[in-house]
Amino acid sequence: MQYIEKPSNRLQQVLDRFPVFGDVVRQPLGAVGFLIVLMFIIMVAFAPLIAPYEYAEQDIPNRLQGPSENYWLGTDHLGRDIFSRLVYGSRIAFGTAIPSVTIALVSGTILGLIAGYVGGRVDNAIVILMDMLQAFPSIMLSLAVLALLGPSLVNVIIVIGLTWMPNYARVIRAQTLSVREKAFVEAERSLGATNKNILLSHILPNVIAPALLLAAMDLPWVITFEAGLSFMGMGVRPPTPSWGVILSEGFDHIFESEWPIIWSGLTLAMTTLGFTLFGEALRDVLDPRLSGTRGL
Repeated sequence: MQYIEKPSNRLQQVLDRFPVFGDVVRQPLGAVGFLIVLMFIIMVAFAPLIAPYEYAEQDIPNRLQGPSENYWLGTDHLGRDIFSRLVYGSRIAFGTAIPSVTIALVSGTILGLIAGYVGGRVDNAIVILMDMLQAFPSIMLSLAVLALLGPSLVNVIIVIGLTWMPNYARVIRAQTLSVREKAFVEAERSLGATNKNILLSHILPNVIAPALLLAAMDLPWVITFEAGLSFMGMGVRPPTPSWGVILSEGFDHIFESEWPIIWSGLTLAMTTLGFTLFGEALRDVLDPRLSGTRGL
């Protein structure tokens, strides 16, 4: 009996060590979201082992075929295995989304901290800059910048990061305006603490949680956004297996085979569902105003 209980004991130790994570996965919807996210993380990490073929390997005689024993999800117009391309495409999706959200989070946090703490003209200038960026629809601004820089993975990451940055700057600024007036901040200031020390050691830890939640919620939308840019030919270029490229190529041959559209669309939908469920469960756990109000 002792040997059988060991795995559950280890799992319980992990949950006890990370109580927030444990609270998330104990929620049914949070657990479903976590399993979906974990599935995609495994695909990203072990794509060469999971995919039965190279993403660019062609089998022209079997082009535009439906699911079969050799090609689980069928083939595209060049006879490439759709399943393998979707698996490798997960690396493009997450390799774009994670750096983009990181750029938006870091740059937005820096600007939000400065604006909220310094105030005055500096605050006004940063707010105006954020308003200018948000005045343009995200897709239009991204297309305009990519038209100037040229479509590439690096440019897509930079453009998406800058496009999403104002959201994080506004969240951090609002939190900083509230926290900077707290008694513990005034006490540190009266004791001679530098502004840098106050910002990094006292204000940042108290304002970063909402921005991290926003980042978790933004990841699926950034993945979809990148797929949209690639679909329009302004993101990752063929033959790189972006999900948006697979979807675009599928539409070019929709009357010959619908399978590339079906599978790439379902993959995008599954990604959005997984991160949304996991992000909402995380929000419910970390936000005391929402804890316990959603989905059991």
